[in-house]
Amino acid sequence: MLIGIIGKPNVGKTTFFRAMTLMDAESANYPFTTIEPNKGIGFVRNNPCVDVELKVQCNPRHGFCKNHIRFIPVDLIDVAGLVPGASQGRGLGNKFLTDLNQADALIQVIDVSGSTDEEGKNIPRGSYDPTLEIKFLLKEIEQWLFGIFKKNFVKIGTTQRVQKQKTLTVLSEYLKATLGSKEEEISIALRNNNLFDKNISDWSDEELLQFTQKIRELSKPIIIAANKIDVPGSVDNLERIQKEFPNLLIIPCSAESESALKGADKNKIIDYLPGSNKFTIVKEEVSDKQKQALDYIQKNILDVFGSTGVQDILDKLVFETLKYICVYPGGTKGLVDKEGNVLPDCFLMPPGTKAIDFAYKLHTDFGKNFIKAIDVKTRMLLGKDHPLKNNDCIEIISGK
Repeated sequence: MLIGIIGKPNVGKTTFFRAMTLMDAESANYPFTTIEPNKGIGFVRNNPCVDVELKVQCNPRHGFCKNHIRFIPVDLIDVAGLVPGASQGRGLGNKFLTDLNQADALIQVIDVSGSTDEEGKNIPRGSYDPTLEIKFLLKEIEQWLFGIFKKNFVKIGTTQRVQKQKTLTVLSEYLKATLGSKEEEISIALRNNNLFDKNISDWSDEELLQFTQKIRELSKPIIIAANKIDVPGSVDNLERIQKEFPNLLIIPCSAESESALKGADKNKIIDYLPGSNKFTIVKEEVSDKQKQALDYIQKNILDVFGSTGVQDILDKLVFETLKYICVYPGGTKGLVDKEGNVLPDCFLMPPGTKAIDFAYKLHTDFGKNFIKAIDVKTRMLLGKDHPLKNNDCIEIISGK
């Protein structure tokens, strides 16, 4: 799974990335600080970990588990800030839109305080309408895709006419390779615009744009990170944005606060669990400056919003928007691998995952030679088409 982090320059996008990954990505108060995309690992929460039901303490090989909350790694990519005209190459736009091509979903970081203009330059607080950020970025992505589709669809439509192929068949092959789109998503986009039985080369520009908008919505869902929520006036802007975009998931956040808390936790100043509404100071001597900063975060962020929002955004994107589930490999004779790790692995699996899909995820040979699966918690035997659910612990039995 790959999650793309996008937005205009200077909205705290790279700070958001750093808060998720604790990587020292370059961040500065001017446009286009990020030239090459930053790649890192974030972690989604599975709360509670399956070890609670199995009455053990897990020891992950990847990620970590704290207080029986499992943190599972997810790939992240942070690209350069996008400005109006990016789809036409302005501001290095085409290069970085291409970097997002294989992302499963996108997080758009916006400056909800309205203190940066459309170019990412600092302006007086509240003097820019943050709803414009959402509108122009959606437009740029869709115009970029529209340009790619228009350039290629005439050729695809000609092939379709010669080979007498169905529109769904032709587009499934092309869009799976370019966008990673699923056949079901393409089918919905075609039916939504009455294009299912129309040859691709006969589509009007308006039909192509409508298809583009729908396939983007399905193949590249976006969640909005309303950053700088602690700045005065931001809450009013947030409420207005949520009313204007009722179909978008918009979550308030303070990337700077999350970055500060994770840094303090790493340096053993506090004990902090990402996504929590509190922390505990564990260092005996804390400077007045550190104490004031921590008090500010507790009173103005955690007490008001319940968390910094950063962890919530990633969790909701993976589990609510993409609807992924957590599945653990295990064994009825034990949950420990040869290195002594208890429940060492946890896999994020897409909705609709069956036992056979999980077998292939573990190893191609397990899928090819699948005999049966066993639910470790109930000891029930499962067939290859048995649908899996979140927090399943599954043993795969295969032949040689």
